[in-house]
Amino acid sequence: MIPRWLRRLWDTATGRFGLIVVLLVALTALVSLFWTPFDPQASDIGDRWLAPSWPHLLGTDDTGRDILSLLMAGARTTVFVSVGAGIVATAVGIALAALGALTARWMRETVAVLVDILIAFPVLLIAMMISSVWGGSLWVVIWAVGIGFGVNIARVTRPELRRVQQSDFVLAARASGLTPAQSLVRHLLPNVAPVFIVQLSWSMAVAVLAEAGLSYLGFGASVVEPSWGLLLADLQRYIGVHPLSVIWPGLTITLTVLALNLLGDGLREATDPTLRHRGAETHTPAVVA
Repeated sequence: MIPRWLRRLWDTATGRFGLIVVLLVALTALVSLFWTPFDPQASDIGDRWLAPSWPHLLGTDDTGRDILSLLMAGARTTVFVSVGAGIVATAVGIALAALGALTARWMRETVAVLVDILIAFPVLLIAMMISSVWGGSLWVVIWAVGIGFGVNIARVTRPELRRVQQSDFVLAARASGLTPAQSLVRHLLPNVAPVFIVQLSWSMAVAVLAEAGLSYLGFGASVVEPSWGLLLADLQRYIGVHPLSVIWPGLTITLTVLALNLLGDGLREATDPTLRHRGAETHTPAVVA
């Protein structure tokens, strides 16, 4: 049986588009583990700069590598970074939000000050600072984006947790013997899920952009790892001669980031009961006497 929230997500055009593209990227990453049309790192100087045709459906680059195979292999890196950054952001955001909303006053104020300090540092700047010390890698991108957006999630989620905590049903649950941890899991987090989902989707979208941007600048994936950012950096030098080749990695990055943002908006609308009630009231026909 299909869950109601999934049916509501599919009914919205933006949610449907985001879900299809995200699933397609994930499926491509899975398939590339076992099969790609050509070896992504295999060079063939005799086939360099081929136009899109069979069997190179998207053409080849300056060393004769198949662009479609490179994009498929790069999807693995994108999924790994976005999911990893999402997990880190979730852990950091929930921990800081819970400490900032459900603890003693001195702890709440300390967490609020800490969040205000950390949020002043841009995510990409944090990643570049870490890369300059520890060297560029995908783990640097994951931790930098995860911590940076975990702070954003905490900043937005903390007041929502405080608001829900004062609700009658939460107070009744606490009076019935629920511990703060049980109340957090059963009542508080489900009620702030719509806000949390939007922030999480943004963090995953920024992770895709950060990986591509940092790899483009040499701070992300190593040269032996497939990456959309590295492919874009390699091809942009020839944009004046072979502009079509640059379109493919740029279009792939753009569509993936757009899909993650639209999927987050669609999930918020599908899971937020207040928006559903508001929509029902808006579309209820007036009764004319």
